[in-house]
Amino acid sequence: MSFRDNMRHLRATRNMTQEQLAMLLGVSRQSVSKWEAERAYPEMDKLIRMCALFECTLDELVMGDLTDLPANKAASMPSGKALQDVTGYDQAMRASAWKLSLGVALALVGAAWALLLSSPALVPVDEVRNSASVLVFIGIAVGLGFVLPAALARRAFRRAHPFVDDFYTDEQKDQARAIMSKSLVIGLGLFMVGAAAAVMLQADAWLAGGAFFMLAAGGVFVVVRGCLLGSRCNLKTYNDKSLLVMSEDQVDALDDEALRARARKMRRENSIYGIVLGLSTAVGLVLLFIPALGAQRWFWLAWVIGGILCGVIGGIRSVRGDE
Repeated sequence: MSFRDNMRHLRATRNMTQEQLAMLLGVSRQSVSKWEAERAYPEMDKLIRMCALFECTLDELVMGDLTDLPANKAASMPSGKALQDVTGYDQAMRASAWKLSLGVALALVGAAWALLLSSPALVPVDEVRNSASVLVFIGIAVGLGFVLPAALARRAFRRAHPFVDDFYTDEQKDQARAIMSKSLVIGLGLFMVGAAAAVMLQADAWLAGGAFFMLAAGGVFVVVRGCLLGSRCNLKTYNDKSLLVMSEDQVDALDDEALRARARKMRRENSIYGIVLGLSTAVGLVLLFIPALGAQRWFWLAWVIGGILCGVIGGIRSVRGDE
């Protein structure tokens, strides 16, 4: 029995489409189609993942006969739904949104408590005030304890599933946009309240700074979480970013010529933007650290001009339709 027949049968026992299998294996649908047409053969890592997915050995999958296996209803894809999250994408993005936003907020909370405990009005003991700065590092450490695992998990998910078909409904996308809009309004409101509190408490700089950072931490949490939850429904952007982080060998291995061309175009654009911003950084540092030029106060303009140039380049390329 051929590998093609085994693969087709195993996919049928799980009520799985080629697109769904492709997403689970982290390849394009064209790859699965070629495998089943015996016009190409999967790499070893993909074979191993198929064995884990279909609960069989490598020998059984490649050289055995699995066409007598009955349908696995417990592991089958639900029928009657055209759009399904077969990779667990939504849950993964929600989890990372919580952890990333919480990690950033906790770092700011540490700075807020360090400032509050440095206030003579709140803490009259000199020893406590002098050691309050350690809370900054504690906050950063705790924040990184949330951010780093979440970022690594997000990266691992992208590597395992670089392409995800859009399964969100229009209603879900509208809800995500609403969450993002509300989060921006609430976050901005917290920043404004924090600024107002700082002005009211300006007689005590430590207390003013602590109040502002505490409210800013809440604003950052709301904004970051809302933006991540809102942007998760934009799967086109997710797939495009996957093309951008692929190596040259991975791009060459793509079966879709249009996909390869888009990946190369994005990589060229990213290289151009990187060069422009790198030159902007160099110019800004020269202006900042070489007093003889007498332009220290204008060093920040280098990044502004660099950002404008990137926007102009992107606009020109878009109008010209450069490939």
